[in-house]
Amino acid sequence: MSIEQAPRTTTASPAEQQTIGLIGLGLLGSALGSRLIEQGIEVLGFDIDRDACDRFVRSDGEVAESLPQVAGCKQIILSLPTSTIGRQVIDDLQPHLKPATAIIDTTTGSPTDAEVAAGLLGAASVEYLDATVGGSSKQARRGDAIIMCGATDDGFESCRTTLERLSSRLFHTGLPGSGSRMKLVTNLVLGLNRAVLAEGLAFAEAQGLDAASVLAILAAGPAASRVMDIKGRRMIERDFAPEARLRQHAKDVGLILETAHEAGRELPLSQLHAELLQGLIDLGLGDLDNSAIREAF
Repeated sequence: MSIEQAPRTTTASPAEQQTIGLIGLGLLGSALGSRLIEQGIEVLGFDIDRDACDRFVRSDGEVAESLPQVAGCKQIILSLPTSTIGRQVIDDLQPHLKPATAIIDTTTGSPTDAEVAAGLLGAASVEYLDATVGGSSKQARRGDAIIMCGATDDGFESCRTTLERLSSRLFHTGLPGSGSRMKLVTNLVLGLNRAVLAEGLAFAEAQGLDAASVLAILAAGPAASRVMDIKGRRMIERDFAPEARLRQHAKDVGLILETAHEAGRELPLSQLHAELLQGLIDLGLGDLDNSAIREAF
């Protein structure tokens, strides 16, 4: 199918007004939860990290004592580090899920894992949406991120209002798995944009040019990109407080290379990117913001 931005609607079904479950209260999960809470939606969160749970409570969220408690929600958002963890969480949830429940999985993970999860849950009349998010946690909190959603037509429509609460820029990419594939394409281009900007700034500084002026000129010319607006100043000031961790993007690049290999494609630039990221992780910089790719140069 062609990928088009889904037209926005304004009517919420009764189910979508009920408490929404949220499993995974890290950078992205907590941002999505906060966005829903700010719109008057009750969110029941769960995470094995008690500090993350405490932060979520301070943001007016509720915290469940167990996964089965979250399984009582009609819609459950997953926001987890990997799809391997996501599969384990789904396995633990599945015995407690009721028919017509929907799992909205925002995890950046393997498209194959998404397809398998959709098959297993579909057999139990549970909808699975791989609703991947394009943008940082800060953008997601503001509603400025995009959502690339792989789902059946029925699954997409059943969760449309919740997805629109998270972002007005919503794309239905096809069946489950397609959202994850589109996210990997997005992350390939986005990550290499960051790396190119970092190398360009390093090249400019090596020639004695003022980095702030260089950034302004780049942004005004044909080399402009949204990455410059979001990460450029942070690279110059070396402000690497995490909005999206470098370690997490390295994981994504690994998935990109793995998925390309399965398709019989070589991605030489992404291979080099993976090596640069791993070098920074080896230096202990993995938990910094992904704009810390600047330190590779």
